[in-house]
Amino acid sequence: MIATLAKRYLPAVESIMQQIINGIALDNAADFRTMLQYPFGWVDAEGNPYQQTTGKRIRPMLVLLCCEAAGGTWDSALPAAASVEILHNFSLVHDDIEDNSEVRHNRPTVWKAWNTPTAINAGDALFGLAFHALYQLDSSVIAPTVILQAWGIFNRMVQELTRGQHLDMSFEQRSAVSIDEYISMISGKSASLLAACSEIGALVGSGDAERARAFAAFGFNLGIAFQIRDDILGIWGDPNMTGKSAATDIRSHKKSLPVLYALERSHRLTELYQTGDSTLDDEAVAEAVAALNAVGAYDFALENEERYYQTAMSALERAQPQGEAASWLVQLAETLFQRAR
Repeated sequence: MIATLAKRYLPAVESIMQQIINGIALDNAADFRTMLQYPFGWVDAEGNPYQQTTGKRIRPMLVLLCCEAAGGTWDSALPAAASVEILHNFSLVHDDIEDNSEVRHNRPTVWKAWNTPTAINAGDALFGLAFHALYQLDSSVIAPTVILQAWGIFNRMVQELTRGQHLDMSFEQRSAVSIDEYISMISGKSASLLAACSEIGALVGSGDAERARAFAAFGFNLGIAFQIRDDILGIWGDPNMTGKSAATDIRSHKKSLPVLYALERSHRLTELYQTGDSTLDDEAVAEAVAALNAVGAYDFALENEERYYQTAMSALERAQPQGEAASWLVQLAETLFQRAR
């Protein structure tokens, strides 16, 4: 399903993103352009063609699908699709610095390939280019009032994204985090971007703000379900499918939804998570997973994923998507819900 959508939409998305990023004036700074191209998988750290797209580009595809499902022509939303994907990559460049992550998509992260100050600056450039991309929405095709509304949605999403990241980092320093606080965090860090993708796409396609908000509710709840699926895979996923060792999230003491549920019910898991900054060894990881299983953490996470997914699909029904894109939206949601990686 994703491969079918990628074939339909992504050549145009990649093209406009390359135009925007390659169009930046960089006198005497060719290496800087390489740093901006690198997160997208277009080049390696030396600037040689890499030709392996990083990520599935779900977010720009969601923009274009919602635009088409709302009655518009998908190519009119291409600048918005480019904008959200560039912004997403900005957030990943900075997240990798903040999380001290050395590898992403089986390659060194930007700060690891170059250095931290350079990576911060490259991320800042991508942040600016995301707004530059949104500026390319054509006012001769899309009503200026609609474009202004899209800007407002985008700006609010940026605020939510950074709020969510702040909470995520603060949780690392806290011994106790409630499930409600966790949902609030992923609402900002994960769900807000999918909500904005859906709302902006539908707004560009229909010009109807109320209808676009129904699409936003679809994207928001799908985003929470998407993150809970990540939480499940981070503990119980098949390493051959996820590309990382089993229970990676446990090993690093990550406070994901199933973990938070179990911490309220398992004294042993609490003891294991209070071992300081040391990474848990294989024996401790197995014990932690056993503690999670004993209190039903897997079933709890699965039930919540299902609840948010069903809420998303109800919102999509209210949005009244039309045409073939409506069917594709449903199939995309089902694919994300059922994914094993």
